[in-house]
Amino acid sequence: MNQIAQQFTSLESLNAGFSSYPVSNPAIREKADSFQDVLKSKQQEYESQQVIFSKHANQRLLNRNMNLTKEQLERLNSGVEQARAKHIKESLIMVDDMSFIVNVSNNTVVTAMNKEDEQNIFTNIDGAVIS
Repeated sequence: MNQIAQQFTSLESLNAGFSSYPVSNPAIREKADSFQDVLKSKQQEYESQQVIFSKHANQRLLNRNMNLTKEQLERLNSGVEQARAKHIKESLIMVDDMSFIVNVSNNTVVTAMNKEDEQNIFTNIDGAVIS
């Protein structure tokens, strides 16, 4: 124990000593690369994920005759990404004359409203994006 203590003056120098060793086992290198590939793939999948609409939100869209164009859906997804970047968990996202409450962490539209709705009260949100 004293020999080790005399060789390294701090935990940082101990860590630096071990991190300089090259990984010579090809199986370990292969697993490290494949883990990196899997991680990158999952991150890309997560980032490119489109919002999904809850059953309630779908019903609201149908009842209110709300139709999203491809461009509006892209803006909604962009709004969700902006909310995620600001660490918003429950967001109001406004696209043209439509409003959506989105659970950002689940990428799920919880409810939808348009300008004809009688109530324009939004509760249980911690941020808003006008897209």
